[in-house]
Amino acid sequence: MNMVRNTHEAREIPSPLHHAEELTLGGRTAKIMLGDALYTLRITKAGKLILTK
Repeated sequence: MNMVRNTHEAREIPSPLHHAEELTLGGRTAKIMLGDALYTLRITKAGKLILTK
């Protein structure tokens, strides 16, 4: 049985890269809109990210 290989294999599109420090303009928080919802991105003292609605 001859198997035909699909030449149009799915290719992964790389995700955009954003630096948290740039999003917060050197501060600790940034506001992010998704549709009508407003989120807050916060950099903690320990260097972790928290995203809240």
